Amino acid sequence: MNIPADLKYTKDHEWIKVDGDIAIIGITDFAQSELGDIVYVEVETVGEELEQDEVFGTVEAVKTVSDLFLPLTGEIIEFNEALESDPEVVNSDPYGEGWMVKVKISDASQVDELMSTDEYKELIGA
Repeated sequence: MNIPADLKYTKDHEWIKVDGDIAIIGITDFAQSELGDIVYVEVETVGEELEQDEVFGTVEAVKTVSDLFLPLTGEIIEFNEALESDPEVVNSDPYGEGWMVKVKISDASQVDELMSTDEYKELIGA
């Protein structure tokens, strides 16, 4: 199970990489392995300001559809459009090419509320 140490995590199995006032968000290796083969990623919230824990999109696997929850309040400024034609990259590279959205962070203090690598490992029993 790949759990990079330089990221933050949520109980909903999203990862967050903060770069200044921009956060890159995707789903964890654990989440993609639990979902199985991902066939579609939908994000229709680009340009919208959303609150922490609001649904920003969905990820569809062969057997299920799961909501994606925004870990930080902010504006969705970019969707990884490569996922439209190649959603399975979320399975093969969840922390790299499989990122989902970029968010302009509104409240940087929320970053401190996110889980560390060790806390996330404990959550999933790794």
